[in-house]
Formats: sequence, structure tokens, C-alpha cells
Amino acid sequence: MFDRLRYDINNILVKDPAAKSKIEVFLLYSSIHAVSNHRLAHFFYKHKFFFIARAISQFSKFLTGIEIHPGATIGKGLFIDHGLGVVIGETAIIGDNVTIYHGVTLGGTGKESGKRHPTVEDGVLIGAGAVVLGNITIGKNAKIGANAIVLSDIPENATAVGLVGRIITRD
Repeated sequence: MFDRLRYDINNILVKDPAAKSKIEVFLLYSSIHAVSNHRLAHFFYKHKFFFIARAISQFSKFLTGIEIHPGATIGKGLFIDHGLGVVIGETAIIGDNVTIYHGVTLGGTGKESGKRHPTVEDGVLIGAGAVVLGNITIGKNAKIGANAIVLSDIPENATAVGLVGRIITRD
């Protein structure tokens, strides 16, 4: 547990030039608080203590502004920079050393049961305000641009930008 926390703190120090010390990151970074609380909530979720898991998750959301469902699976080194408004759904899977900026949603489309949230592989960067929906995979080291809407798989090392909205009916 402490090894993973140490890894997460060191990863933030590497990725964020504004971070000056380990104690600063540990005490003042919402990312560390949200991810640490998630790990505790996820433990209870895996042991079928769903109410306790959700209570921890909701308390963490209140403190940090970052909502991570206790069922989500998160690897080591997740950095949620300026995390306010981040939402990570129940069946989301996040690999190692992923960076997510504020306002990102890893959500479902509402049409599926079972695995319905994205899988984000190692080394991915997701820009501010991006929306990644459905049971899709974002490949290793891919980049998702700010405010992009992603509804299909993104291959390794690719960059995805833009909106996918289109007019389907006209009055």
C-alpha cells in the first residue's frame, strides 16, 4: 500500500513542474487524496461491502471534486491534474502512468450492461474536458485532446481530437 502511494507521489513530481516536494503532493494534491480514497473504497467494493464503498467514494467526491466509482480499476501512477469535475465510471479500467486533466468523463452510454465504461491503457494522456464513453479501449501512450468526444477505440500512440456530434434530424 505505501509502495503504491510512494510511486504515485513520485509520478506526480515527475509529471508536474509545479510540484515542489513529496510532502506538498501528499498533503495538498487532490489527485493523491482521490486515488488513495478510491483504493480503500475499491477494497470494500471487491469484498461486497457496497454501501461502505459508496460512502467512502461520495465522501471523497465531496472533499476533492473527483468522482471515482469504487468498482473502477486503477493502476499505479494515475495523475489527475487540476481534477475538479473528473468522473470515472464503475467498469472503467485505467492502466499505469495515466494522466487525466480536469473535467474528464470516463462514462457509459447508458445502453449496455456489464462492461460499459472505457479501458485506458498505460501511458495515456486525456486532455481537459474530454468525454470518453462506452466499452472502448484507448491504446497505450495515446493522447486525447481537450474537449474531444471519443466513442470508438483509439489505437496505441495515436492522438484523437475533435467532436463527433452531428445533426441526425432537422425540424
